[in-house]
Amino acid sequence: MKRFWERFGKKSSVSAVVVALVLGGTAVAFTQKSADETKARHPAVTVPLDERPIARDTLPQGSYAPIVKKVTPAVVKIVTTITLQNTAAPQMPFFNDPFWRRFFGDQFGHVFPQQPQFPQHEWGIGSGVIVSKNGYILTNNHVVDDANHVQVTLQDGRQFTAKVVGRDPDSDIAVVKIKAHDLPVVPMADSDKVQVGDVVLAIGNPFGVGETVTRGIVSATGRGGMGIEDYEDFIQTDAAINPGNSGGALVDVEGRLVGINTAIYTHSGGFQGIGFAIPSDLAHSVMESLIKYGHVTRGYIGAMLQVMTPELAKEFGLNEPKGALVADVAPDGPADKAGLKSGDVILSFNGKQVKDRRHLRLQVAATAPGKTVPMKVLRDGSTKTLDVTLKPLPGSKEVAQNGGEEQSDNGTLNGVVVSGITPQARQQFNIPDDVKGALITEVDPNSPSAQAGLKPGQVIEEINHHSVTNAEEAVKLTEHPKSKVTLLRVWSNGGSQYIVVDERHSGD
Repeated sequence: MKRFWERFGKKSSVSAVVVALVLGGTAVAFTQKSADETKARHPAVTVPLDERPIARDTLPQGSYAPIVKKVTPAVVKIVTTITLQNTAAPQMPFFNDPFWRRFFGDQFGHVFPQQPQFPQHEWGIGSGVIVSKNGYILTNNHVVDDANHVQVTLQDGRQFTAKVVGRDPDSDIAVVKIKAHDLPVVPMADSDKVQVGDVVLAIGNPFGVGETVTRGIVSATGRGGMGIEDYEDFIQTDAAINPGNSGGALVDVEGRLVGINTAIYTHSGGFQGIGFAIPSDLAHSVMESLIKYGHVTRGYIGAMLQVMTPELAKEFGLNEPKGALVADVAPDGPADKAGLKSGDVILSFNGKQVKDRRHLRLQVAATAPGKTVPMKVLRDGSTKTLDVTLKPLPGSKEVAQNGGEEQSDNGTLNGVVVSGITPQARQQFNIPDDVKGALITEVDPNSPSAQAGLKPGQVIEEINHHSVTNAEEAVKLTEHPKSKVTLLRVWSNGGSQYIVVDERHSGD
């Protein structure tokens, strides 16, 4: 029986869409200036927090109406529009009919003149959660990915055009902002304190019918290895989640945000009792980075970790399979400099117990590079504490982003994200071995670069007559431009061409 992971709200003329796995990789955003690596784009946003443990002995007996009344004003509907340029007009349906091809062959339909090209539009529906009074809204990356226009509708009927502040495909979190003040907000709970069996409410806009509330319980916490996102630590729930719920709120019985509804496990395409939400702690940390810097920089210790099986636990003197087994250590990396060795078992990181390899990876990724934290390790039957100073995860400091509405940038090619050309990328985009440069991995659809024709999969070979051999060179060549008009030589579809990107009037 075939299974699907479904996430809802991404560029579709229908509500539901089967979404492929999120791909990761080293990416460099031209809007990120290397000299300003630690400089914030925006001041920190004030988000109300309520991290008290829930009172589990005083659950509502008759109605959840007071909680719903408090939370729903801060849950919004998000409608996105994606414009597809140079899309051929649809052919007559019978051109691909096997009945006619039996008589006229596979070339049937191709003898007619080429169809004219027309722009087409696709729409998607999702949800979002207001987390600050001045208009910051949490949602899923897949809700707003590739959107040309993002419209937010509040419960009271007010509509706003939203700006995408930042996106993090690896966690599927995005932040959008509307120009409004004194908005209702949902306070955030400490999702680490959520327990299996807690009652939760899922609030969103399924199928576009309007704001809807469903009830369930927390079925599991810390779900990972699903292949939905790169960084997974899901809260699983049986509260009904359907198309349009993506980006909506999962709240506890005190009306506090514990998760962002993201995906379901389904055989039929509809909800079957297994839904997943990104925990509020993870969403909060990603959101802070996106608002402050426009990107997410994850920590790195430079150790290859192995799953601790019951058999391995016995060999390493553990009563149960816990912790993360160090299989190898990168030379001169943070772990190596801290004294970590292969065969060590990492039992705790920064004061928190390490459940397994995946859990440690999440802890490391959530720790800011440059920070020194203690690691408790088991070595040769005894424990010891090592202090490790984290470095940025290679490539993570320039994760894909969209420029916020308050962003000020004097560079060029804003909204374009590039990376090095990996063997996998060469195979995926059929890039010959002799083509050198910076691979375009993402283009802000609202940018002049997109209007000029830049697309993911293209390779930038020259910028203003200067050769480009890697992503870092491309970024440097855009940092201090003499003009906001950029001449590019770009490889695409087996050949190279010159493209002019004019940003003189962008943002007007």
